[in-house]
Amino acid sequence: MANVKMFKLLGVMLALMLIVWAISPFLRHETITNDIMATAIILILLAVAYFIILFNPSWTKAVFFFEGIVIGVSGYMLLAHPYNIEFVIVGVIIIIIAILAYLQKLPPSILKWFYR
Repeated sequence: MANVKMFKLLGVMLALMLIVWAISPFLRHETITNDIMATAIILILLAVAYFIILFNPSWTKAVFFFEGIVIGVSGYMLLAHPYNIEFVIVGVIIIIIAILAYLQKLPPSILKWFYR
Protein backbone atom coordinates (compact mmCIF):
# COMPACT_ATOMS: atom_id res chain seq x y z
CA MET A 1 0.00 0.00 0.00
CA ALA A 2 2.89 2.35 0.68
CA ASN A 3 4.08 1.99 -2.89
CA VAL A 4 0.75 3.20 -4.27
CA LYS A 5 0.72 6.17 -1.91
CA MET A 6 4.32 7.04 -2.83
CA PHE A 7 3.50 6.74 -6.53
CA LYS A 8 0.54 9.09 -6.17
CA LEU A 9 2.56 11.55 -4.10
CA LEU A 10 5.33 11.60 -6.70
CA GLY A 11 2.72 12.02 -9.43
CA VAL A 12 1.17 14.98 -7.66
CA MET A 13 4.62 16.51 -7.19
CA LEU A 14 5.40 16.03 -10.91
CA ALA A 15 2.12 17.63 -11.93
CA LEU A 16 2.68 20.60 -9.62
CA MET A 17 6.23 20.96 -10.95
CA LEU A 18 4.87 21.07 -14.52
CA ILE A 19 2.39 23.78 -13.56
CA VAL A 20 5.07 25.87 -11.82
CA TRP A 21 7.38 25.41 -14.81
CA ALA A 22 4.59 26.55 -17.14
CA ILE A 23 3.74 29.72 -15.24
CA SER A 24 7.30 30.69 -14.30
CA PRO A 25 7.83 32.93 -17.39
CA PHE A 26 4.71 34.88 -16.44
CA LEU A 27 5.91 35.28 -12.85
CA ARG A 28 9.34 36.46 -14.01
CA HIS A 29 7.69 39.06 -16.25
CA GLU A 30 9.36 37.80 -19.41
CA THR A 31 8.16 38.89 -22.81
CA ILE A 32 5.30 36.59 -23.69
CA THR A 33 5.80 35.01 -27.12
CA ASN A 34 3.90 32.32 -28.96
CA ASP A 35 6.53 29.78 -27.94
CA ILE A 36 5.98 30.56 -24.25
CA MET A 37 2.20 30.39 -24.68
CA ALA A 38 2.38 27.02 -26.48
CA THR A 39 4.70 25.61 -23.84
CA ALA A 40 2.52 26.87 -20.98
CA ILE A 41 -0.66 25.45 -22.51
CA ILE A 42 0.90 22.06 -23.16
CA LEU A 43 2.56 21.79 -19.74
CA ILE A 44 -0.53 22.85 -17.79
CA LEU A 45 -2.77 20.46 -19.72
CA LEU A 46 -0.27 17.64 -19.25
CA ALA A 47 -0.31 18.32 -15.51
CA VAL A 48 -4.12 18.32 -15.41
CA ALA A 49 -4.16 15.11 -17.44
CA TYR A 50 -1.67 13.56 -15.04
CA PHE A 51 -3.90 14.48 -12.08
CA ILE A 52 -6.88 12.89 -13.82
CA ILE A 53 -5.01 9.71 -14.67
CA LEU A 54 -3.61 9.40 -11.14
CA PHE A 55 -6.97 9.57 -9.44
CA ASN A 56 -9.11 7.91 -12.14
CA PRO A 57 -7.02 5.40 -14.14
CA SER A 58 -9.99 4.33 -16.28
CA TRP A 59 -9.82 7.67 -18.10
CA THR A 60 -6.29 7.05 -19.41
CA LYS A 61 -7.31 6.45 -23.02
CA ALA A 62 -9.61 9.49 -23.21
CA VAL A 63 -7.06 11.78 -21.60
CA PHE A 64 -4.31 10.46 -23.90
CA PHE A 65 -6.52 11.15 -26.94
CA PHE A 66 -7.31 14.67 -25.71
CA GLU A 67 -3.63 15.39 -25.02
CA GLY A 68 -2.76 14.35 -28.58
CA ILE A 69 -5.28 16.84 -29.91
CA VAL A 70 -4.02 19.61 -27.61
CA ILE A 71 -0.36 19.04 -28.46
CA GLY A 72 -1.05 18.92 -32.18
CA VAL A 73 -3.35 21.92 -32.37
CA SER A 74 -1.52 24.23 -29.97
CA GLY A 75 1.84 23.38 -31.50
CA TYR A 76 0.53 23.97 -35.00
CA MET A 77 -1.24 27.22 -34.16
CA LEU A 78 1.36 28.85 -31.92
CA LEU A 79 4.79 27.70 -33.07
CA ALA A 80 6.92 28.67 -36.07
CA HIS A 81 7.14 26.57 -39.23
CA PRO A 82 9.62 23.76 -38.59
CA TYR A 83 8.39 23.15 -35.05
CA ASN A 84 4.67 23.26 -35.73
CA ILE A 85 4.87 20.34 -38.16
CA GLU A 86 6.80 18.30 -35.57
CA PHE A 87 4.14 18.96 -32.94
CA VAL A 88 1.38 17.99 -35.37
CA ILE A 89 3.19 14.71 -36.08
CA VAL A 90 3.63 13.99 -32.35
CA GLY A 91 -0.04 14.85 -31.73
CA VAL A 92 -1.20 12.54 -34.54
CA ILE A 93 0.98 9.71 -33.21
CA ILE A 94 -0.52 10.13 -29.73
CA ILE A 95 -4.05 10.16 -31.19
CA ILE A 96 -3.33 6.99 -33.19
CA ILE A 97 -1.98 5.26 -30.07
CA ALA A 98 -5.10 6.27 -28.12
CA ILE A 99 -7.41 4.99 -30.87
CA LEU A 100 -5.48 1.71 -31.05
CA ALA A 101 -5.77 1.42 -27.26
CA TYR A 102 -9.56 1.89 -27.52
CA LEU A 103 -9.69 -0.84 -30.16
CA GLN A 104 -7.27 -3.01 -28.13
CA LYS A 105 -4.98 -3.43 -31.14
CA LEU A 106 -1.74 -2.60 -29.31
CA PRO A 107 0.71 -5.22 -28.06
CA PRO A 108 -0.14 -6.51 -24.56
CA SER A 109 3.00 -4.95 -23.09
CA ILE A 110 1.75 -1.47 -24.10
CA LEU A 111 -1.95 -2.18 -23.62
CA LYS A 112 -1.47 -2.91 -19.91
CA TRP A 113 -0.81 0.81 -19.32
CA PHE A 114 -4.27 1.71 -20.64
CA TYR A 115 -6.27 -0.97 -18.82
CA ARG A 116 -5.51 -0.96 -15.09
